[in-house]
Amino acid sequence: MNTNVCQSNKASSLEPSGQKAKQQDESVGFSNRTVMPPPSDIVKVAIEWPGANAQLIEMDQKRPLSSIIREVCDGWSLSGSEQFALRYADGPQLYITEQSRGEIKNGTILRLAISPARAARQLLERIQSHGIDARLEALKELAKLSADPTFAAEFIKMEGIGTLARLVESGTHFGEMLAFTLTAFLELMDHGIVSWDLISLSFIKQIAGYVNQPMVDVSILQRSLAILESMVLNSHSLYHRVAQEITVGQLIGHLSNQEIQTYAIALINALFLKAPEDRRQEDYTNLLDQHLTEMASTLAQKHLRSIILNHVIRGNRPIKAEMAHQLYVLQVLTFNLLEERMMTKMDPNDQAQRDIIFELRRIAFDGENDPTGTEKRKAMYTKDYKMLGFTNHVNPAMDFTQTPPGMLALDNMLYLAKVHQDTYIRIVLENSSREDKHECPFGRCAIELTRMLCEILQVGELPNEGCNDYHPMFFTHDRAWEEFFCVCIQLLNKTWKEMRATAEDFNKVMQVVREQITRALAMKPSSLDQLKNKLRGLNYSEILRLRQSERMNQDDFQSPPIIELRERIQPEILELIKQQRLNRLCEGSCFRKLGNRRRQEKFWFCRLSLNHKVLHYGDLDESPQGEVPFELLSDKIPVSDIKSVVTGKDCPHMKEKSALKQNKEVLELAFSVLYDPDETLNFVAPNKYEYCIWTDGLCALLGREMGSDLTRSDLDTLISMEMKLRLLDLENITIPEAPPPVPKEPSSYNFTYNYS
Repeated sequence: MNTNVCQSNKASSLEPSGQKAKQQDESVGFSNRTVMPPPSDIVKVAIEWPGANAQLIEMDQKRPLSSIIREVCDGWSLSGSEQFALRYADGPQLYITEQSRGEIKNGTILRLAISPARAARQLLERIQSHGIDARLEALKELAKLSADPTFAAEFIKMEGIGTLARLVESGTHFGEMLAFTLTAFLELMDHGIVSWDLISLSFIKQIAGYVNQPMVDVSILQRSLAILESMVLNSHSLYHRVAQEITVGQLIGHLSNQEIQTYAIALINALFLKAPEDRRQEDYTNLLDQHLTEMASTLAQKHLRSIILNHVIRGNRPIKAEMAHQLYVLQVLTFNLLEERMMTKMDPNDQAQRDIIFELRRIAFDGENDPTGTEKRKAMYTKDYKMLGFTNHVNPAMDFTQTPPGMLALDNMLYLAKVHQDTYIRIVLENSSREDKHECPFGRCAIELTRMLCEILQVGELPNEGCNDYHPMFFTHDRAWEEFFCVCIQLLNKTWKEMRATAEDFNKVMQVVREQITRALAMKPSSLDQLKNKLRGLNYSEILRLRQSERMNQDDFQSPPIIELRERIQPEILELIKQQRLNRLCEGSCFRKLGNRRRQEKFWFCRLSLNHKVLHYGDLDESPQGEVPFELLSDKIPVSDIKSVVTGKDCPHMKEKSALKQNKEVLELAFSVLYDPDETLNFVAPNKYEYCIWTDGLCALLGREMGSDLTRSDLDTLISMEMKLRLLDLENITIPEAPPPVPKEPSSYNFTYNYS
């Protein structure tokens, strides 16, 4: 109670002079005078200093920051204002500079602190002191401050990174002290001020030693893996050095530890991702070819796959977004090993390659490998190749000269013929016994199917930043790609029979098969057996039913009365969708901050006030499990200040990242709120659904049309349901195209009923 009184008295004593003048004007009869809002370059803030009452000041953004700091220091009788700086009191507590001061909002709480240069100098002295406790506290504080770019620049200027590197190389730091040292080093390097190429070989060996040693503290192992990942991703020369110290086989052992799984897979992905690019460098060609071959075989071996399957995918912890992304990246990079074969044309003059086609023919028609029998059948080769379904019956090697799929299609066919020989023979002989017009050409189908699977799984493309679309079933088999092909070629043969297709229907059949496969993959089957079950349910009849159901809104209800009813219902449905979007904004969403390192995720939360007048947002330490209270969101934007909402490449934060290769998917999920005075709040939605919800909701707040794909889908679904409900009584009744004609006027109106 006393506290409230003190706060009230303090507020009245510090009341701005403009407010007192207004009260005086009203007392002498000027109550009708318009009160002008404060200028946009004036922000009201509170500034704290330990052991003193906070100062409430109006900060003029046009004044030099040094002048404001001097005035604040004078208020507390502090000398040497050049030795002080302002920092945020909440959140990351970053230093305020002339460049970042524009982000200060009204009501922000700041803190007077020693300047970045002075703090860097003091910490550098303390971490080199002989006292262990003092050094530990200094390193702990350094690990926290290193995330600040202003402090980092000063610390690096004083050769601080070299000092930290020498501490690590000395091998005298252990436990918490080493963990804080590695954290500070990683944070400082992440600012991009110093090139990774300057890192010494002894430092790399020391970090690699922590990864290879048993029984190392988890926090040290996490940071060591993260440092190695950054080295590989940021330096071509360091990739060569790290590859000599760390192999994928050594990293497999860390995948069973749930605390470091993500870091280990991230490093595997980094080594894998950089190897193909670096192969073109002459100096490292032999070494990298050897390393890439090792990685290709390692990624295919059962041990790595089973570890990931049993300890990660089927582990007792839910898979978080970062792990899902790393699994997706690993899946993409694994499939990208197929790119070389996919883009390799068959050489019709290469006898070894021609022998593979001979082997396909032999398995299908000869049974036993009898050289004498083969000579006798040479005249029948053309007939056999036609029965195998090749387009070129005389020289089937010509069918594999188009890329994609190139030689990859032949590899798939040979795998089917050798591993699933009974299935292969059944498909070939079954079609060869059909009428010519209904036979399913196995060779042509296998080649086109391989091309289709490469498109669906995006073989040869770089992973998309932010994408988590991995398929668990591809981690359940050592030859997942080939087995996937075998399942799909049987599906194609089955669909061909269900459609009673002829050669003219080839493209139609392939379209149906593509739809069957994409619909089944969207269900995320956990194994190849589950995939078979999903595809069994998606037969041709079911695809037709789904297509008819999806086309209902396009093909049905096209008569004028129904169209008029639809137009009357639409505004009600749009209002319903609008309310749903706004309610969803009031619940709020968590967004991930894009940085240089995905492994250290930072989150922020945004939600709309219940009266739809203010957007509240703020940083979070981790992804929330539910709704975040307004009290924890320190920043806000009045809806009335919002000028527009922009998306995709028009967003300011996307223009900065336009040079990155992996931004395609991020670009599709990006949007920004532009608000007065010339400021932006940048978003990257976690998925397409959240992107649609937020862009629709923000457009609704601004009174603009909601134009997302989700709105169109919801509108069609809800209108269709509403119309069906309203037309239930008219079921099986034909609705006329035009209203019934008005009958002609009677010739006489002299018709009455005589009651007498």
